[in-house]
Amino acid sequence: MSRPTWDNYFLKIARAVADRSTCNRAYVGCVLVREGHILATGFNGSPTGQPHCDEVGHLMQEGHCIRTVHAEANAIIQAALHGVSTKDAVVYLTHFPCYTCAKMLTNAGIVRVIFEEWYGESRDAFGLLNAAGIGVNHV
Repeated sequence: MSRPTWDNYFLKIARAVADRSTCNRAYVGCVLVREGHILATGFNGSPTGQPHCDEVGHLMQEGHCIRTVHAEANAIIQAALHGVSTKDAVVYLTHFPCYTCAKMLTNAGIVRVIFEEWYGESRDAFGLLNAAGIGVNHV
C-alpha cells in the first residue's frame, strides 16, 4: 500500500471535516496547514448557538443560504479564537472558495489553496487569488 501525498492526506481530512457541515446545500470542509501541521479546521454551519439548516431549513437570500458561515471563515475564526497565526498557511478545501472567502483567505496570509471541487461562479475568486500571488491547485 502506498502512502498518500501530503495534499491527498490533508484533502482526505477536509472531507472528514465536511461531514460535520449542517447545511445540506453543500458539505464543505477546510483544513489550514503550515509546515505539515494542522492549524485549524472549519465546516459550513450556523453561528454558534443558532439553529442549523438541517434543523429549521435554509435562510435564502438571492439564491444563497445566509444562515451558514462558510468553512473557510470558520477555520480562520477558530485559528483566531485560539491565537494561531494563519500567515503562510496552506488551505485544503473540498470546494473552491467563493469570492468573499477568497478575500478572507488573502487577508489571512494564505499562500496556497488546494481544492477538490469547483463550486459556483469561481472566475472572480480565482482572479483575486491569482492577483494576490496565492497558488491554486485543483486536485
